[in-house]
Amino acid sequence: MSEKPKRATIREVAQATGLSPAAVSYALRGIQTSEETQERVRAAAEELGYEAHPIARALASGRTGQVGLLCGSLEDYWQQSLAVGIGRALLARDRYALIVDAGGDPERELALARRLRDQRVDGLIVQPLDPSAALWAELAGTVPVVSIGDALHGGQAQGEVVFDNRRGVTLALEHLRDLGHQRVTVFTPTRASTPDRPADVHVNAEAERLGLRVDVVVVPQSLAEATEVATRVLGGPGRPSAVFCFADSIAYGVYAATRELGLAVPGDVAVCGYDNHPMSALLTPPLTTVDWDIDGIVHSAVRLVVDVIDGKPRKRRVVREPALRVRASTGGAPE
Repeated sequence: MSEKPKRATIREVAQATGLSPAAVSYALRGIQTSEETQERVRAAAEELGYEAHPIARALASGRTGQVGLLCGSLEDYWQQSLAVGIGRALLARDRYALIVDAGGDPERELALARRLRDQRVDGLIVQPLDPSAALWAELAGTVPVVSIGDALHGGQAQGEVVFDNRRGVTLALEHLRDLGHQRVTVFTPTRASTPDRPADVHVNAEAERLGLRVDVVVVPQSLAEATEVATRVLGGPGRPSAVFCFADSIAYGVYAATRELGLAVPGDVAVCGYDNHPMSALLTPPLTTVDWDIDGIVHSAVRLVVDVIDGKPRKRRVVREPALRVRASTGGAPE
């Protein structure tokens, strides 16, 4: 039975480069040494097969190399894609994503945020269910926090990738109004306990401006539950001529409900989503939706959190502008 090769030590790298172990440690961390020294030490470390032990590295640097990613609900397909993108982007920067799922529960979200802080992650990226919670200001004092979607209470986050939800809602509702729709049901995952998210707040004001009758219905983001609620709404009296969903995942449930009820999209009911998941263009008919450029969101969020961790803060607020992707799921209101 062959023995495992012995791990090279930092002292061996020091001997190979003629430096002290402390200088090698600094060079490998990219601090207090010249670029030439850092390149020489990295070359020697690679030749010797030296890898810093993660625990020792964390003790030396005060960092774990982990960034917490707190997802509002991984039942939502767009958030799944976001988590995959952020995880890969962090790995490319020699960090690891610690991904946790709040399951659509604001109380669980706050409990998980505390747990990530206590596990001493180097930073935290969150797409908040409850951006108004007082905990965010408290957390921001102990760990770098970057929010995606909505700004956090108190403006204490070290970075924000916020959506221009006012514009996104306007694009969707104006599109439906221009097609002749007057009664629109809005499906939102926002709970009654967190009613002040910007997108939801803007719906009623914009509907009044456009002369639309809007009914807002809370819908879970799981496909089965979204289908159940959509079936009840579309199968009842006074069916709306259009449905606007604050997540494409919810819109998928609407599609399932229309098939169950024998309704045509868009002939009997027009459907509009809100995040342009890649699957949305593959549906029959393809889904009209609001596009926030998920690749741009991933790039901005990871850049912000890594820069703050590394002590290189730049522009701390990035505003994402939406674009409406008009496809075949929205048509004129039935006569």
